[in-house]
Amino acid sequence: MVYLCPTRQLVNQVVEQAHEKYGLTVLGFTGSANQYDPTSKAEYRNADRIAVTTYSSLFNTNPFFKDADIIIVDDAHAAESYIALLWSLRINRREHQVLHAAISNVLKPLLSATNYARLIGEWEGPIDRDWVDKIPTPEFININHEITAVLDIHAPSTDLKYSWQMIREHLSACQLYLSSHEILIRPLIPPTWTHAAFQQPKQRIFMSATLGTGGDLERLMGRKNIFRLSIQSGWDKQGVGRRFFIFPSMSLKDDEIIELRRKLMSSTDRSVVLVPNDPVCEEISKDITENLGFITYLATDIEESKKIFVNKKNVAAIISNRYDGIDFPGDECRLLFIDGLPRAMNLQERFLMSRMGANILFNERIQTRVLQAIGRCTRSLEDFSAVVVAGEELPDYLADIKRRKFFHPELQAEIEFGVNQSKNTTLEDIVENFELFLENGEQWEEVNQQIVASRKNLNRENFPAMNDLETSANHEIDFQNRLWRGDYELALEFAERILGSLVSAELRGYRALWHYLAGSAATLGGLKLAPKARAHFNKAKEAAKDLPWLVSLARYQDEDKGQENNNNTILMEQIEQSGAVLSRFGITHDYAFSKREKEILDGLESNTTFEHAQKLLGELLGFNTGKIETDGSPDPWWIVGNLCFVFEDHAGAQQESSLDVKKARQVSSHPQWMRVNVEASKNSQILPVLITPVTKAKEGAIPYLNEVALWPLDDFKTWAKNALATLRNLRGKLHEPGDLLWRAEAAEAFSQNELDASRLFIKLKGKPAAKNLMSTN
Repeated sequence: MVYLCPTRQLVNQVVEQAHEKYGLTVLGFTGSANQYDPTSKAEYRNADRIAVTTYSSLFNTNPFFKDADIIIVDDAHAAESYIALLWSLRINRREHQVLHAAISNVLKPLLSATNYARLIGEWEGPIDRDWVDKIPTPEFININHEITAVLDIHAPSTDLKYSWQMIREHLSACQLYLSSHEILIRPLIPPTWTHAAFQQPKQRIFMSATLGTGGDLERLMGRKNIFRLSIQSGWDKQGVGRRFFIFPSMSLKDDEIIELRRKLMSSTDRSVVLVPNDPVCEEISKDITENLGFITYLATDIEESKKIFVNKKNVAAIISNRYDGIDFPGDECRLLFIDGLPRAMNLQERFLMSRMGANILFNERIQTRVLQAIGRCTRSLEDFSAVVVAGEELPDYLADIKRRKFFHPELQAEIEFGVNQSKNTTLEDIVENFELFLENGEQWEEVNQQIVASRKNLNRENFPAMNDLETSANHEIDFQNRLWRGDYELALEFAERILGSLVSAELRGYRALWHYLAGSAATLGGLKLAPKARAHFNKAKEAAKDLPWLVSLARYQDEDKGQENNNNTILMEQIEQSGAVLSRFGITHDYAFSKREKEILDGLESNTTFEHAQKLLGELLGFNTGKIETDGSPDPWWIVGNLCFVFEDHAGAQQESSLDVKKARQVSSHPQWMRVNVEASKNSQILPVLITPVTKAKEGAIPYLNEVALWPLDDFKTWAKNALATLRNLRGKLHEPGDLLWRAEAAEAFSQNELDASRLFIKLKGKPAAKNLMSTN
């Protein structure tokens, strides 16, 4: 029997708890199989001991544990990222520089200038940082031989050699995703049925307190028809332990939130901080050391045992990119900080959520990650812990009243209390409430009874369309299975069965995805299936017209159906990017957005900050923006689709003055400068725009202004204020990135207010400076 855990630390934790709590003798296996203890290996092979090891010890190209009769998969909800890794080729731009550059060269003809610049790292804004894309299957299969040649040369000398070995003969069954940080090639569902060490056992037992419904576990594991045991009677209302939620961003400024962390840590012996990445980990660790003098431990420090942490006072464990599995029950820790839990854990999830509007598929998965994260310090009915929620996404996720009804009633009541206590409060009041919570005395017991009473009146609702998704899951695994085998005709048949299952209106984005995948399978099937490919690609676009990525499928349709309104395509790209930027400011509170709004409004009133404010406004409106301070460079530029606005900000001029020849030459030369210096603009229509209060130009300046658009300064400021008002209104209706209903409403608002790039381009191009400035001597 083999017991699988996500990490080495959890292997050691399970072994320790088995020995100390239950008197069981089990064997932990971590590291390279070559270093396993010979005696331990013999005891496992003789079935004298249960082996406890990591997922990666089983999911590799030559596992020691090849012949297990029973496999227990602990923390099954977290397994996908570890299991799928065996079939995932992740080419990091920094770690695999030469290989990344070579693959980027292969992909360059398939990408727009903007996206190629993002891919190779020439970017600076939040839209570029969060960009994710996918190469359509018809294009991917056309470059498979080039991809294979490059990887055959480069992969063997890198840590990617084993994952390349696993997918090399099955590239047509994989998807290729792109971002500004990495390139990912992997199958949609991990083909675990091809891995004998996981396929051959007589039984696989999946353990998790939050397995969820909707077939998500089946997708994660690549296994069909997983039987679920029902929860114990009564647990549908009562939760495990008591949590006091604190949402500091609802009332405090950024510097106050940092000070709050210090004061709360000073009020207790030990704290745990969960962070999304190493840079944040280093930043917080440094702050704690310098300002509190506490000892800080990283995940690697407590990998063998957490005793060095739980047996000391004035310590903090800062754990990066690890939100589940590590337990701190009882007095081990009463204070948990969660700083930025990402919704998506890999490029595939990010693409499906943000570009395909398939958020509904991941509702259960995201909720599971959140539940696991907030439960690190409440492992039994007697446990109690404060949970301080910070970062960009998690406060919105937990505090969103629209989502709350899908939580356990106990958690709903805890969050409701935490939200109420976190609004219109002060740092001192939060610290005082936390100290009352730690005392766990009569005053807190009154609060506890309020929460208990509240939960009795609450019920948990199921996420929408779960039945459809559960029915679809088995067919999805069959689809990937046939695709992996190269049986494209049968894969298409399963894709069409999936489409027959996805009938709920909420699954519009997911239906579009499966029409695309059906068309891809038909494309792989050759000329015989070409008509079906065209039909499914067309249906993909019709299923979700608010998804700009699907426009790329137009070239694979009949000519009369493949013509797309370019203006609408650009608008939907702009809306998609604007929604992503707006969500970063938080959805449940106004502070961050209001701060940026004020920065823009104030900035437009000052000559020294005008350009920066203009750049920030462009970002909010979904443009890719930039500004380079060099001799002869323009002021900010805004780019989306194939349209580029490049500005010359003449905001500091006196209204009664005249535009001189030098300024006219300068603005007229901006398009040429852009094509030479900004990769993203090379295939764009570039419109130089002069923003100025002047109404006159020198006679010698007029010839240079025929192709320059004039935007009077006061008109621009009025337009900018209206743009911010429109964005504020739309932000209040934004539920999450990828919300298709919001995109439709936002597109209408952008069009009505002349915020969409295409209308703005036409409007400004119709106002050439040469005709709208009075010529003077």
